[in-house]
Amino acid sequence: MQTKILQDGTESFEVSVHEATINSPVVLFAVGAGGQPERYATLMDTLAESGCMIVAPHFDRLASPVPREEELTLRARRLSLALDAFVKPGITAAGVGHSIGAATLIALAGAQMWLGPGRRVNNITSDSRLTRLSLLAAPTDFFQAPGALDAVKVPILAWVGSADNITPPAQTERIAHAMRDWQTVDVHVTDGAGHFSFMDIVPPQTTEPLLNKQAFLKEYSSEVCKFVVG
Repeated sequence: MQTKILQDGTESFEVSVHEATINSPVVLFAVGAGGQPERYATLMDTLAESGCMIVAPHFDRLASPVPREEELTLRARRLSLALDAFVKPGITAAGVGHSIGAATLIALAGAQMWLGPGRRVNNITSDSRLTRLSLLAAPTDFFQAPGALDAVKVPILAWVGSADNITPPAQTERIAHAMRDWQTVDVHVTDGAGHFSFMDIVPPQTTEPLLNKQAFLKEYSSEVCKFVVG
């Protein structure tokens, strides 16, 4: 993975990029609150070894568990800017995201994002280049408003751990139920996995509930890879 620098107005941001051959599947990776793609090394390596092109913007760490509207819109905008910079026009991409990154991808796929009653996030522009989503421990309370998910019409592979007390399985199952009439959401619940089990490098003071985390990292990374390659 190479690190590139892009401009967003007067500010710059880093993007990790793994180049691949022409016509290779493109993966837009949206990180969680920590903001650093290298913390998902097993997933990144698996995607790269399968021949995928990877575009993974870096972000500042979110200080609060409840992000501000401007933080969400910045992340969404820079995800699209990264595709603009590294992917040729007309090429589609699979979105893969963890935690808040997964929620941002849902919004980019057309969902209406809400921070609470009367607090719609208004400045996220949907990106039609996203043709499938793989969501890891996605927080879906942003999409509880009536009709919030109606415009999302792409295949979804969702993965969550049974021991996740931040985004428990019920959140992922809620979007699958809400979209059942027009789009199948393939939900995988791993017994004993937690919110940060998807990461190689977890936040400090995090206790890993899985007994064999390395096996899980390889398993879910392989399944995500199969899904995005299609």
